[in-house]
Amino acid sequence: MLNIAILSRGPGLYSTQSLFRAARMRGHYVRVIDHGLCSLVIEQGLPQVMYEGTRLVGMDAVIPRIGASVTDYGAAVIRQLELMGIYTATRSEALIMARDKLKCLQILSANGIAVPRTVIAGMPEALPRLIDNLGGPPVVIKMLESTHGVGVILAESRNTAIPIVEAFTKLGQPVILQEYIEEAAGTDIRAFVVGKRVVASMFRQAQVGEFRSNMHLGATASPIALTPDEEKIVLESARLMNLEIAGVDILRSKRGPLVMEVNASPGLEGIETTTKVDIAGAIIENLERGVEKHMGKRKWQ
Repeated sequence: MLNIAILSRGPGLYSTQSLFRAARMRGHYVRVIDHGLCSLVIEQGLPQVMYEGTRLVGMDAVIPRIGASVTDYGAAVIRQLELMGIYTATRSEALIMARDKLKCLQILSANGIAVPRTVIAGMPEALPRLIDNLGGPPVVIKMLESTHGVGVILAESRNTAIPIVEAFTKLGQPVILQEYIEEAAGTDIRAFVVGKRVVASMFRQAQVGEFRSNMHLGATASPIALTPDEEKIVLESARLMNLEIAGVDILRSKRGPLVMEVNASPGLEGIETTTKVDIAGAIIENLERGVEKHMGKRKWQ
C-alpha cells in the first residue's frame, strides 16, 4: 500500500475525485492536500513542508494538480517534496516548462516536432512584419500562460491584432502570435499520455461561431483513434517535456499534425466521460511503477 497525496486546491473537482477513487480502489491510503496552504521550511539538509501546522511526513508519492494561476508556488511545493525524496508524478521543472507556451514550443520545434508558425514581438514596431511572416491575418493571439481557452483571441486584421498585443504588453502580459489553421475549422484532438503510451484521445469541435475547441467553452467531443504519425508526435512531445502525465493538443493541418500545446495538468472529466476510459486508474498504476523504480522495491506490498 502506498501513502499518496493529491495536491489540489479543489477537493471536489472531478479530476481530484476520480484520482482519489482510483487510488482507494487499489488499496492505497490517499488524501487531498491544498498546496496553497502548504508552507515550505528551507533549512540546511532538512527540507520540510508544513500543512495546517503539521509537518508532512510518511508520503510515498504525490500527484500534482496545479492550476495555472498558482504555477510558480505549486512548482515550489513540488520541488520541496522532491528534495525530501518523495516521488512526484509530475516533476516541478516539467510543470514550469510546459506551462510556458513559448518555451514549450521552442523546445518542441527545435527537436523536430511540427507546431503552428509562432512569433513573439520584442518591440511593438515589429508587429506588422511579424504578422506578414505568419502569412497575414487572421492570426491567433495567446497569453503565455492560459487554460481553458482564456486569453486566446482570433484577430481578423492587422488593425485588430496590433492594439490587442499592445494592450496585453502594457498590462505586463506577454503574448505569442500564431498562424490560423483554417482547415482545422474549430477542431482539435486531445491525446492523453500516461507513462509511455496514449491511453485515450478525443476529437473536439467548437461551437458554431467559435474557433476555440475547449470543452469549457461548449465544444463537443467524441472518441477518435490517432494515426501512427499522430501517436508518434504525441508521445515524443510528452517525452521532450519530461512529462509522465500529459494532455497533448494537436491540429490536423494540410501539412500534417501540428502540436498546439502540452498540458502538464490535464483535466480528466471531458476525456473520461467521452471515451469511457479509466484514465485515473492508469495514472495510479503508472504511479505504482514510478514509486517502485524510485524506491528500488515494491514498497506497497
